[in-house]
Amino acid sequence: MKLHRAQSPTFREQTVPAGTRLAGATALAHELALAVPLRRLSCVAEQHVRGSRRAEGAWTIFDKRYWPGDELSDHLLFFLKHETTDLLVLRHIFEALPEQAIQSLVQAAPAATHVRKAWFLYETLTGRRIDVDDAPRVSAVDLLDPKAYFTGKPRLSKRHRVRDNLLGVGRFSPVIRRTTPLVKYLSLDLAGRARDTLGRTSRHLIARAASFLLLADSRASFQIEGERPPRNRLERWGRAVLQAGKNSLTRAEIDRLHNVLIEDTRFVHPGLRTDGVFLGERDRFGDPLPEFIGARPDDLADLMAGLLDANDRMRDDGIDPVLQAAATAFGFVYLHPFEDGNGRLHRCLIHHVLAERGFAPRGMVFPVSSVMLDRIDDYRVMLQAHSSPLMPFIEWRPTSERNVEVLNDTANLYRYFDCTQAAEFLYACVQRTVEEDLPHEIDYLHRHDQAIARTMEAVEMPDRVAEDLVMFIRQNGGALSKKRRQAEFRQMTDDEVQRVERIVAEAFAGFAEAPGAPREPRTGA
Repeated sequence: MKLHRAQSPTFREQTVPAGTRLAGATALAHELALAVPLRRLSCVAEQHVRGSRRAEGAWTIFDKRYWPGDELSDHLLFFLKHETTDLLVLRHIFEALPEQAIQSLVQAAPAATHVRKAWFLYETLTGRRIDVDDAPRVSAVDLLDPKAYFTGKPRLSKRHRVRDNLLGVGRFSPVIRRTTPLVKYLSLDLAGRARDTLGRTSRHLIARAASFLLLADSRASFQIEGERPPRNRLERWGRAVLQAGKNSLTRAEIDRLHNVLIEDTRFVHPGLRTDGVFLGERDRFGDPLPEFIGARPDDLADLMAGLLDANDRMRDDGIDPVLQAAATAFGFVYLHPFEDGNGRLHRCLIHHVLAERGFAPRGMVFPVSSVMLDRIDDYRVMLQAHSSPLMPFIEWRPTSERNVEVLNDTANLYRYFDCTQAAEFLYACVQRTVEEDLPHEIDYLHRHDQAIARTMEAVEMPDRVAEDLVMFIRQNGGALSKKRRQAEFRQMTDDEVQRVERIVAEAFAGFAEAPGAPREPRTGA
Protein backbone atom coordinates (compact mmCIF):
# COMPACT_ATOMS: atom_id res chain seq x y z
CA MET A 1 0.00 0.00 0.00
CA LYS A 2 1.32 3.40 -1.00
CA LEU A 3 0.86 6.93 0.30
CA HIS A 4 -1.97 8.53 -1.69
CA ARG A 5 -3.23 11.57 0.20
CA ALA A 6 -1.68 14.85 -0.92
CA GLN A 7 0.33 16.61 1.76
CA SER A 8 -1.17 19.90 2.92
CA PRO A 9 0.80 22.93 4.23
CA THR A 10 -0.36 22.15 7.75
CA PHE A 11 -0.80 19.04 9.85
CA ARG A 12 -3.00 19.26 12.95
CA GLU A 13 -2.66 23.03 13.11
CA GLN A 14 1.13 22.81 12.80
CA THR A 15 2.79 24.31 9.72
CA VAL A 16 4.78 21.66 7.87
CA PRO A 17 8.39 22.88 7.48
CA ALA A 18 9.07 24.06 3.97
CA GLY A 19 10.82 21.61 1.66
CA THR A 20 9.90 18.53 3.70
CA ARG A 21 7.62 15.51 3.45
CA LEU A 22 5.73 13.85 6.27
CA ALA A 23 7.39 10.66 7.47
CA GLY A 24 6.96 7.82 9.92
CA ALA A 25 4.04 7.95 12.33
CA THR A 26 3.10 11.42 11.09
CA ALA A 27 2.77 10.24 7.49
CA LEU A 28 0.75 7.21 8.60
CA ALA A 29 -1.53 9.32 10.79
CA HIS A 30 -2.13 11.63 7.81
CA GLU A 31 -2.71 8.83 5.30
CA LEU A 32 -4.89 6.67 7.55
CA ALA A 33 -6.70 9.60 9.25
CA LEU A 34 -5.80 8.23 12.67
CA ALA A 35 -7.68 9.69 15.64
CA VAL A 36 -4.72 9.47 17.97
CA PRO A 37 -2.39 12.06 19.56
CA LEU A 38 1.14 12.40 18.24
CA ARG A 39 3.53 13.76 20.84
CA ARG A 40 6.21 14.56 18.24
CA LEU A 41 5.89 15.14 14.48
CA SER A 42 8.39 13.89 11.89
CA CYS A 43 9.29 14.89 8.35
CA VAL A 44 12.17 14.34 5.95
CA ALA A 45 13.85 17.26 4.19
CA GLU A 46 14.58 17.47 0.49
CA GLN A 47 18.11 18.66 1.39
CA HIS A 48 20.84 17.57 3.76
CA VAL A 49 20.39 18.40 7.45
CA ARG A 50 23.40 19.14 9.63
CA GLY A 51 23.78 16.35 12.14
CA SER A 52 21.25 14.17 10.25
CA ARG A 53 18.26 15.58 12.18
CA ARG A 54 17.18 18.71 13.99
CA ALA A 55 14.29 19.88 16.14
CA GLU A 56 12.12 22.74 14.91
CA GLY A 57 9.14 23.50 17.12
CA ALA A 58 6.90 20.44 17.24
CA TRP A 59 8.84 18.81 14.41
CA THR A 60 11.87 16.58 14.03
CA ILE A 61 13.35 17.17 10.59
CA PHE A 62 15.45 14.32 9.18
CA ASP A 63 18.12 14.48 6.49
CA LYS A 64 16.97 13.55 2.95
CA ARG A 65 18.87 10.25 3.20
CA TYR A 66 16.25 9.10 5.74
CA TRP A 67 13.38 9.11 3.24
CA PRO A 68 11.96 5.58 3.67
CA GLY A 69 9.91 5.30 0.47
CA ASP A 70 6.28 5.62 -0.57
CA GLU A 71 4.91 2.40 0.92
CA LEU A 72 2.96 2.55 4.18
CA SER A 73 5.12 -0.32 5.44
CA ASP A 74 8.21 1.80 4.76
CA HIS A 75 6.91 4.45 7.13
CA LEU A 76 5.97 1.87 9.76
CA LEU A 77 9.57 0.65 9.76
CA PHE A 78 10.83 4.26 9.84
CA PHE A 79 8.67 4.79 12.93
CA LEU A 80 10.16 1.76 14.67
CA LYS A 81 13.74 2.62 13.69
CA HIS A 82 13.94 6.37 14.25
CA GLU A 83 11.08 7.60 16.43
CA THR A 84 10.22 7.29 20.10
CA THR A 85 8.22 4.15 20.83
CA ASP A 86 4.54 4.98 21.19
CA LEU A 87 2.42 1.87 21.70
CA LEU A 88 -0.81 3.87 21.48
CA VAL A 89 0.04 5.12 18.00
CA LEU A 90 1.23 1.68 16.92
CA ARG A 91 -2.02 0.07 18.09
CA HIS A 92 -4.04 2.57 16.02
CA ILE A 93 -1.81 2.04 12.98
CA PHE A 94 -2.24 -1.71 13.22
CA GLU A 95 -6.01 -1.43 13.57
CA ALA A 96 -6.20 0.85 10.51
CA LEU A 97 -3.94 -1.23 8.25
CA PRO A 98 -5.35 -4.32 6.53
CA GLU A 99 -3.97 -7.53 8.03
CA GLN A 100 -2.75 -8.42 4.55
CA ALA A 101 -0.37 -5.43 4.64
CA ILE A 102 1.39 -6.80 7.73
CA GLN A 103 1.37 -10.32 6.30
CA SER A 104 2.98 -9.13 3.07
CA LEU A 105 5.60 -7.17 5.03
CA VAL A 106 6.58 -10.26 7.03
CA GLN A 107 6.59 -12.60 4.06
CA ALA A 108 8.88 -10.24 2.13
CA ALA A 109 11.57 -10.09 4.84
CA PRO A 110 10.84 -12.48 7.74
CA ALA A 111 14.38 -12.24 9.12
CA ALA A 112 14.68 -8.43 9.10
CA THR A 113 15.05 -7.00 12.61
CA HIS A 114 12.42 -4.26 12.48
CA VAL A 115 10.04 -6.41 10.46
CA ARG A 116 10.10 -8.96 13.28
CA LYS A 117 9.50 -6.19 15.81
CA ALA A 118 6.52 -4.90 13.82
CA TRP A 119 5.20 -8.45 13.51
CA PHE A 120 5.55 -9.12 17.26
CA LEU A 121 3.90 -5.80 18.19
CA TYR A 122 1.06 -6.36 15.74
CA GLU A 123 0.16 -9.73 17.23
CA THR A 124 0.78 -8.62 20.83
CA LEU A 125 -1.17 -5.35 20.73
CA THR A 126 -4.10 -6.50 18.59
CA GLY A 127 -4.35 -10.11 19.74
CA ARG A 128 -4.54 -11.24 16.10
CA ARG A 129 -2.30 -13.90 14.59
CA ILE A 130 -1.39 -13.44 10.95
CA ASP A 131 -1.12 -16.43 8.62
CA VAL A 132 2.66 -16.72 8.26
CA ASP A 133 5.25 -19.27 9.35
CA ASP A 134 7.39 -18.63 12.42
CA ALA A 135 10.54 -16.58 11.92
CA PRO A 136 13.64 -18.38 10.64
CA ARG A 137 16.43 -19.28 13.09
CA VAL A 138 18.13 -15.91 13.32
CA SER A 139 19.58 -14.06 16.29
CA ALA A 140 16.89 -12.80 18.62
CA VAL A 141 16.59 -9.03 19.13
CA ASP A 142 15.39 -6.90 22.04
CA LEU A 143 12.06 -5.25 21.35
CA LEU A 144 13.04 -2.01 23.11
CA ASP A 145 16.57 -0.68 23.23
CA PRO A 146 17.68 -0.91 26.91
CA LYS A 147 19.95 2.08 26.32
CA ALA A 148 16.95 4.23 25.42
CA TYR A 149 14.21 2.77 27.65
CA PHE A 150 13.76 1.17 31.04
CA THR A 151 12.87 -2.39 30.22
CA GLY A 152 11.55 -5.56 31.78
CA LYS A 153 13.33 -8.91 31.81
CA PRO A 154 13.50 -10.14 28.20
CA ARG A 155 11.13 -12.98 27.38
CA LEU A 156 11.87 -14.69 24.10
CA SER A 157 9.07 -15.05 21.59
CA LYS A 158 10.29 -17.99 19.51
CA ARG A 159 7.71 -17.24 16.83
CA HIS A 160 9.15 -13.79 16.14
CA ARG A 161 12.72 -14.23 17.44
CA VAL A 162 12.07 -11.10 19.53
CA ARG A 163 12.84 -10.65 23.22
CA ASP A 164 9.80 -9.00 24.78
CA ASN A 165 11.14 -6.50 27.34
CA LEU A 166 8.10 -4.26 27.70
CA LEU A 167 7.19 -2.98 31.16
CA GLY A 168 3.65 -4.23 30.76
CA VAL A 169 1.52 -6.57 28.73
CA GLY A 170 -0.31 -6.38 25.42
CA ARG A 171 -3.49 -4.85 26.81
CA PHE A 172 -1.79 -2.39 29.17
CA SER A 173 1.77 -1.15 28.97
CA PRO A 174 3.53 2.08 29.96
CA VAL A 175 6.80 3.25 28.41
CA ILE A 176 9.51 5.02 30.42
CA ARG A 177 12.37 6.57 28.50
CA ARG A 178 15.86 6.38 29.98
CA THR A 179 16.33 10.12 30.44
CA THR A 180 19.31 11.82 32.07
CA PRO A 181 17.28 12.91 35.15
CA LEU A 182 15.98 9.38 35.76
CA VAL A 183 19.43 7.81 35.36
CA LYS A 184 20.73 10.33 37.90
CA TYR A 185 17.92 9.60 40.37
CA LEU A 186 18.62 5.87 40.21
CA SER A 187 22.30 6.48 40.92
CA LEU A 188 21.47 8.26 44.19
CA ASP A 189 20.41 5.03 45.97
CA LEU A 190 17.71 6.90 47.88
CA ALA A 191 16.43 3.74 49.55
CA GLY A 192 19.90 3.06 50.95
CA ARG A 193 20.25 6.64 52.14
CA ALA A 194 16.94 6.42 53.97
CA ARG A 195 18.09 3.23 55.69
CA ASP A 196 21.36 4.92 56.68
CA THR A 197 19.48 7.86 58.19
CA LEU A 198 17.27 5.57 60.24
CA GLY A 199 20.20 3.36 61.18
CA ARG A 200 21.64 6.28 63.14
CA THR A 201 18.34 6.90 64.94
CA SER A 202 16.75 5.21 67.95
CA ARG A 203 13.69 3.03 67.36
CA HIS A 204 11.60 5.26 69.63
CA LEU A 205 12.50 8.36 67.61
CA ILE A 206 11.87 6.52 64.34
CA ALA A 207 8.38 5.53 65.51
CA ARG A 208 7.53 9.13 66.41
CA ALA A 209 8.91 10.48 63.13
CA ALA A 210 6.95 7.84 61.21
CA SER A 211 3.75 8.80 63.04
CA PHE A 212 4.09 12.47 62.17
CA LEU A 213 5.10 11.88 58.55
CA LEU A 214 2.14 9.53 58.08
CA LEU A 215 -0.28 12.13 59.44
CA ALA A 216 1.31 14.86 57.31
CA ASP A 217 1.01 12.72 54.18
CA SER A 218 -2.62 11.82 54.92
CA ARG A 219 -3.56 15.44 55.50
CA ALA A 220 -1.77 16.59 52.34
CA SER A 221 -3.47 13.90 50.24
CA PHE A 222 -6.89 15.26 51.25
CA GLN A 223 -5.79 18.89 50.81
CA ILE A 224 -4.72 18.18 47.23
CA GLU A 225 -8.38 17.31 46.62
CA GLY A 226 -9.49 20.53 48.35
CA GLU A 227 -10.78 18.72 51.45
CA ARG A 228 -10.12 19.24 55.16
CA PRO A 229 -11.54 16.13 56.82
CA PRO A 230 -11.86 15.61 60.60
CA ARG A 231 -8.95 13.95 62.35
CA ASN A 232 -10.69 10.59 62.76
CA ARG A 233 -11.06 10.33 58.98
CA LEU A 234 -7.41 11.26 58.53
CA GLU A 235 -6.35 8.62 61.01
CA ARG A 236 -8.52 5.97 59.36
CA TRP A 237 -6.97 6.69 55.99
CA GLY A 238 -3.52 6.82 57.58
CA ARG A 239 -4.02 3.32 58.95
CA ALA A 240 -4.93 2.12 55.46
CA VAL A 241 -1.79 3.71 54.01
CA LEU A 242 0.31 2.11 56.76
CA GLN A 243 -0.97 -1.30 55.62
CA ALA A 244 0.38 -0.64 52.13
CA GLY A 245 2.37 -3.51 50.72
CA LYS A 246 1.16 -6.09 53.25
CA ASN A 247 -1.35 -7.54 50.78
CA SER A 248 -0.78 -8.24 47.10
CA LEU A 249 -2.20 -5.58 44.80
CA THR A 250 -5.40 -7.10 43.41
CA ARG A 251 -8.85 -5.81 42.49
CA ALA A 252 -10.05 -6.99 45.90
CA GLU A 253 -7.28 -5.05 47.67
CA ILE A 254 -8.00 -1.88 45.70
CA ASP A 255 -11.72 -2.25 46.49
CA ARG A 256 -10.84 -2.69 50.17
CA LEU A 257 -8.78 0.50 50.18
CA HIS A 258 -11.61 2.32 48.44
CA ASN A 259 -14.04 1.15 51.12
CA VAL A 260 -11.69 2.49 53.80
CA LEU A 261 -11.58 5.84 52.05
CA ILE A 262 -15.31 6.08 51.28
CA GLU A 263 -16.87 4.82 54.49
CA ASP A 264 -20.30 6.34 53.82
CA THR A 265 -21.51 4.96 50.48
CA ARG A 266 -24.99 6.47 50.57
CA PHE A 267 -24.03 8.96 47.87
CA VAL A 268 -21.14 7.12 46.19
CA HIS A 269 -21.45 3.91 44.18
CA PRO A 270 -19.03 1.31 45.62
CA GLY A 271 -16.78 -0.55 43.22
CA LEU A 272 -16.02 0.32 39.62
CA ARG A 273 -18.19 3.18 38.47
CA THR A 274 -21.12 2.58 36.14
CA ASP A 275 -21.23 6.14 34.77
CA GLY A 276 -18.82 8.53 33.12
CA VAL A 277 -16.47 10.73 35.12
CA PHE A 278 -14.71 13.98 34.32
CA LEU A 279 -12.35 16.48 35.87
CA GLY A 280 -13.00 20.14 35.26
CA GLU A 281 -15.58 22.82 35.87
CA ARG A 282 -19.25 23.35 35.09
CA ASP A 283 -20.90 26.21 33.23
CA ARG A 284 -23.51 28.45 34.87
CA PHE A 285 -26.22 25.93 33.99
CA GLY A 286 -24.33 23.11 35.70
CA ASP A 287 -23.29 21.35 32.50
CA PRO A 288 -19.80 19.80 32.39
CA LEU A 289 -16.74 21.60 31.05
CA PRO A 290 -14.30 18.70 31.20
CA GLU A 291 -10.53 19.06 31.19
CA PHE A 292 -10.17 15.29 31.30
CA ILE A 293 -12.54 12.34 30.96
CA GLY A 294 -11.87 8.95 32.49
CA ALA A 295 -12.19 5.62 30.71
CA ARG A 296 -15.63 4.39 29.69
CA PRO A 297 -17.36 2.27 32.36
CA ASP A 298 -17.62 -0.75 30.02
CA ASP A 299 -13.83 -0.73 29.56
CA LEU A 300 -12.86 -0.48 33.22
CA ALA A 301 -12.78 -4.17 34.18
CA ASP A 302 -10.44 -5.08 31.30
CA LEU A 303 -8.25 -2.00 31.80
CA MET A 304 -7.92 -2.62 35.54
CA ALA A 305 -6.98 -6.25 34.88
CA GLY A 306 -4.33 -5.07 32.41
CA LEU A 307 -3.02 -2.50 34.91
CA LEU A 308 -2.63 -5.17 37.60
CA ASP A 309 -0.95 -7.58 35.16
CA ALA A 310 1.52 -4.85 34.21
CA ASN A 311 2.18 -4.08 37.88
CA ASP A 312 2.85 -7.75 38.57
CA ARG A 313 5.24 -7.97 35.64
CA MET A 314 7.21 -4.89 36.75
CA ARG A 315 7.43 -6.28 40.28
CA ASP A 316 8.51 -9.74 39.14
CA ASP A 317 11.02 -8.28 36.66
CA GLY A 318 12.65 -6.17 39.38
CA ILE A 319 11.92 -2.80 37.78
CA ASP A 320 13.11 0.08 39.97
CA PRO A 321 10.39 0.51 42.65
CA VAL A 322 9.87 4.24 42.06
CA LEU A 323 9.44 3.68 38.33
CA GLN A 324 6.98 0.86 39.03
CA ALA A 325 5.10 3.06 41.51
CA ALA A 326 4.83 5.86 38.94
CA ALA A 327 3.61 3.55 36.17
CA THR A 328 1.01 1.82 38.35
CA ALA A 329 -0.25 4.85 40.27
CA PHE A 330 -0.47 7.23 37.34
CA GLY A 331 -1.92 4.53 35.11
CA PHE A 332 -4.63 4.13 37.76
CA VAL A 333 -5.46 7.82 38.05
CA TYR A 334 -5.72 8.17 34.26
CA LEU A 335 -8.36 5.40 34.29
CA HIS A 336 -10.24 7.10 37.14
CA PRO A 337 -12.12 3.84 37.84
CA PHE A 338 -14.20 4.99 40.83
CA GLU A 339 -16.83 7.68 41.30
CA ASP A 340 -14.78 9.34 44.04
CA GLY A 341 -11.44 8.93 45.78
CA ASN A 342 -9.32 8.22 42.69
CA GLY A 343 -6.66 10.82 43.55
CA ARG A 344 -6.13 9.56 47.09
CA LEU A 345 -6.07 5.93 45.96
CA HIS A 346 -3.56 6.88 43.27
CA ARG A 347 -1.23 8.28 45.94
CA CYS A 348 -1.88 5.27 48.19
CA LEU A 349 -0.74 2.99 45.36
CA ILE A 350 2.60 4.81 45.38
CA HIS A 351 3.01 3.86 49.04
CA HIS A 352 1.90 0.30 48.28
CA VAL A 353 4.57 -0.31 45.66
CA LEU A 354 7.37 1.37 47.65
CA ALA A 355 6.48 -0.67 50.74
CA GLU A 356 5.97 -3.98 48.94
CA ARG A 357 9.30 -3.63 47.15
CA GLY A 358 11.14 -2.71 50.36
CA PHE A 359 12.10 0.73 49.08
CA ALA A 360 10.49 2.51 52.03
CA PRO A 361 11.79 1.37 55.45
CA ARG A 362 9.36 -0.89 57.29
CA GLY A 363 6.69 1.13 59.08
CA MET A 364 7.80 4.39 57.41
CA VAL A 365 5.71 6.32 54.89
CA PHE A 366 7.56 8.73 52.66
CA PRO A 367 5.33 11.84 52.65
CA VAL A 368 5.21 12.17 48.86
CA SER A 369 1.73 13.73 49.09
CA SER A 370 3.20 16.56 51.17
CA VAL A 371 5.75 17.26 48.46
CA MET A 372 3.06 17.06 45.78
CA LEU A 373 1.00 19.59 47.74
CA ASP A 374 4.02 21.92 47.92
CA ARG A 375 4.52 21.45 44.17
CA ILE A 376 0.82 21.39 43.32
CA ASP A 377 1.22 23.52 40.19
CA ASP A 378 3.96 21.22 38.84
CA TYR A 379 1.81 18.21 39.74
CA ARG A 380 -1.17 19.55 37.80
CA VAL A 381 0.93 20.63 34.81
CA MET A 382 2.43 17.15 34.64
CA LEU A 383 -1.01 15.50 34.74
CA GLN A 384 -2.35 17.88 32.10
CA ALA A 385 0.65 17.25 29.85
CA HIS A 386 -0.62 13.69 29.54
CA SER A 387 -4.37 14.26 29.54
CA SER A 388 -4.77 17.39 27.39
CA PRO A 389 -3.52 15.80 24.14
CA LEU A 390 -6.07 12.99 24.60
CA MET A 391 -9.14 15.21 24.88
CA PRO A 392 -9.52 16.06 21.14
CA PHE A 393 -9.91 12.31 20.50
CA ILE A 394 -12.66 11.71 23.07
CA GLU A 395 -16.14 12.30 21.68
CA TRP A 396 -18.66 12.98 24.43
CA ARG A 397 -21.98 14.59 25.25
CA PRO A 398 -23.54 15.86 28.47
CA THR A 399 -26.14 13.61 30.07
CA SER A 400 -29.42 14.57 31.67
CA GLU A 401 -27.70 14.03 35.04
CA ARG A 402 -25.10 16.67 34.02
CA ASN A 403 -22.42 14.06 33.69
CA VAL A 404 -20.53 12.99 30.54
CA GLU A 405 -21.15 10.09 28.18
CA VAL A 406 -18.29 8.98 25.90
CA LEU A 407 -19.51 8.16 22.39
CA ASN A 408 -16.45 6.58 20.74
CA ASP A 409 -14.09 3.72 21.54
CA THR A 410 -11.41 5.24 23.79
CA ALA A 411 -10.00 2.19 25.59
CA ASN A 412 -6.63 2.37 23.82
CA LEU A 413 -6.10 5.93 25.07
CA TYR A 414 -5.75 4.47 28.57
CA ARG A 415 -3.90 1.25 27.74
CA TYR A 416 -0.64 2.76 26.57
CA PHE A 417 1.09 5.89 27.83
CA ASP A 418 4.51 7.47 28.19
CA CYS A 419 5.17 7.60 31.92
CA THR A 420 8.56 9.33 31.73
CA GLN A 421 7.49 12.76 32.97
CA ALA A 422 5.42 11.28 35.80
CA ALA A 423 8.37 9.09 36.85
CA GLU A 424 10.69 12.10 36.93
CA PHE A 425 8.18 14.02 39.03
CA LEU A 426 7.68 11.16 41.50
CA TYR A 427 11.42 10.58 41.83
CA ALA A 428 11.89 14.28 42.63
CA CYS A 429 9.27 13.95 45.37
CA VAL A 430 10.94 10.85 46.80
CA GLN A 431 14.34 12.55 46.70
CA ARG A 432 13.05 15.44 48.80
CA THR A 433 11.47 13.15 51.36
CA VAL A 434 14.72 11.19 51.76
CA GLU A 435 17.18 14.08 51.65
CA GLU A 436 15.13 16.73 53.46
CA ASP A 437 11.85 15.72 55.09
CA LEU A 438 12.98 12.57 56.91
CA PRO A 439 16.28 14.00 58.29
CA HIS A 440 14.48 17.26 59.12
CA GLU A 441 11.81 15.50 61.17
CA ILE A 442 14.38 13.44 63.06
CA ASP A 443 16.42 16.59 63.71
CA TYR A 444 13.29 18.32 65.01
CA LEU A 445 12.57 15.47 67.42
CA HIS A 446 16.16 15.47 68.70
CA ARG A 447 15.96 19.19 69.39
CA HIS A 448 12.48 18.90 70.87
CA ASP A 449 13.53 16.15 73.27
CA GLN A 450 16.56 18.14 74.31
CA ALA A 451 14.43 21.19 75.01
CA ILE A 452 11.91 19.17 77.05
CA ALA A 453 14.59 17.43 79.12
CA ARG A 454 16.41 20.66 79.94
CA THR A 455 13.14 22.44 80.71
CA MET A 456 12.17 19.77 83.23
CA GLU A 457 15.64 20.05 84.82
CA ALA A 458 15.23 23.80 85.14
CA VAL A 459 11.66 23.74 86.47
CA GLU A 460 10.00 20.74 88.06
CA MET A 461 6.83 20.00 86.05
CA PRO A 462 5.06 17.09 84.32
CA ASP A 463 6.30 16.28 80.84
CA ARG A 464 2.96 17.27 79.27
CA VAL A 465 3.20 20.74 80.84
CA ALA A 466 6.78 21.02 79.58
CA GLU A 467 5.58 19.99 76.09
CA ASP A 468 2.99 22.78 76.11
CA LEU A 469 5.45 25.34 77.43
CA VAL A 470 8.03 24.64 74.73
CA MET A 471 5.33 24.61 72.05
CA PHE A 472 3.87 27.97 73.16
CA ILE A 473 7.32 29.58 73.25
CA ARG A 474 8.10 28.34 69.74
CA GLN A 475 4.69 29.44 68.47
CA ASN A 476 5.26 32.95 69.77
CA GLY A 477 8.64 33.48 68.16
CA GLY A 478 10.76 32.39 71.12
CA ALA A 479 8.98 34.13 73.98
CA LEU A 480 6.07 33.01 76.18
CA SER A 481 3.09 35.23 75.42
CA LYS A 482 1.61 37.46 78.11
CA LYS A 483 -1.68 35.58 77.86
CA ARG A 484 -0.05 32.22 78.52
CA ARG A 485 2.21 33.72 81.20
CA GLN A 486 -0.83 34.92 83.14
CA ALA A 487 -2.83 31.72 82.63
CA GLU A 488 -1.28 28.25 82.52
CA PHE A 489 2.16 29.39 83.71
CA ARG A 490 1.28 32.08 86.24
CA GLN A 491 3.05 30.09 88.99
CA MET A 492 6.43 30.35 87.25
CA THR A 493 8.83 33.13 88.20
CA ASP A 494 10.11 35.58 85.61
CA ASP A 495 13.58 34.09 85.99
CA GLU A 496 12.26 30.59 85.28
CA VAL A 497 10.39 31.76 82.19
CA GLN A 498 13.47 33.50 80.83
CA ARG A 499 15.61 30.44 81.55
CA VAL A 500 13.24 28.16 79.60
CA GLU A 501 13.08 30.66 76.74
CA ARG A 502 16.89 30.48 76.53
CA ILE A 503 16.76 26.68 76.59
CA VAL A 504 14.31 26.63 73.68
CA ALA A 505 16.38 29.16 71.73
CA GLU A 506 19.54 27.10 72.18
CA ALA A 507 17.83 23.79 71.33
CA PHE A 508 16.35 25.14 68.10
CA ALA A 509 19.22 27.43 67.08
CA GLY A 510 19.73 27.21 63.33
CA PHE A 511 16.59 25.13 62.84
CA ALA A 512 14.20 26.22 60.10
CA GLU A 513 10.85 24.63 59.27
CA ALA A 514 10.96 22.53 56.12
CA PRO A 515 9.03 23.66 53.00
CA GLY A 516 6.26 21.18 53.72
CA ALA A 517 6.06 21.84 57.46
CA PRO A 518 2.56 21.87 58.95
CA ARG A 519 0.93 25.19 59.70
CA GLU A 520 -0.69 24.01 62.93
CA PRO A 521 1.13 23.39 66.23
CA ARG A 522 3.21 20.23 66.41
CA THR A 523 4.42 18.42 69.47
CA GLY A 524 7.00 15.71 69.83
CA ALA A 525 4.51 13.10 71.00
